[in-house]
Amino acid sequence: MNWMEMTLGEFQDALASSDPTPGGGTAAAVALGQATALTRMVAQLTLGKEKWQEGWIAAEKAEEIVQKTYLRAGELAQLDSDAFDEVMAAFRMPKTNDEEVGIRRNCIRQATLKASEIPYETVVLGMELLSCQEALALRGNGNAVSDVGVAALLTSAAVKGALFNVEINLQSLPDEMGMDMRKEIPGIRTLCSELSRNIMQAVHERMAQ
Repeated sequence: MNWMEMTLGEFQDALASSDPTPGGGTAAAVALGQATALTRMVAQLTLGKEKWQEGWIAAEKAEEIVQKTYLRAGELAQLDSDAFDEVMAAFRMPKTNDEEVGIRRNCIRQATLKASEIPYETVVLGMELLSCQEALALRGNGNAVSDVGVAALLTSAAVKGALFNVEINLQSLPDEMGMDMRKEIPGIRTLCSELSRNIMQAVHERMAQ
């Protein structure tokens, strides 16, 4: 089942079920998709409106980022679930002799690495989206500044939620696997919090004007 083809109610029921998929990684990617959609809405409400001409550059930048993320977020939601299924399939492989044990171990590790890389892409795309939202909050359509705030909250949740999934998978792998991701995670988490705080401050300041 493709999660993006479900109704919102169907997806929510699937998420609430005892089935392991969809899980947190899929939910994080869906949150990124919703954040992307809200960001696009504010950009579209800004572009071409003379009253908000000061925000056109910010809106154009946001639109550039949104174009990369809009459809990909939905794909990542499905890929995350598929990756988990691949890990489970690897664990079910036979292990009746040393050769099978070795093959099974390698398949588990490769599938687990893939299950780390997919939410990591959610993280990277989310950080790109966060990077454009402060300017949109400060200079975009003032009537939609609260929507930028909601978009930023969803984006932050997507990034931090996806990071959990990256980390829990990397923990079960040898240290030499996923080294680039391991190095980047602490800095990403710190920057995500900083960007989120800045956006929230910009939203509050704009609403107070």
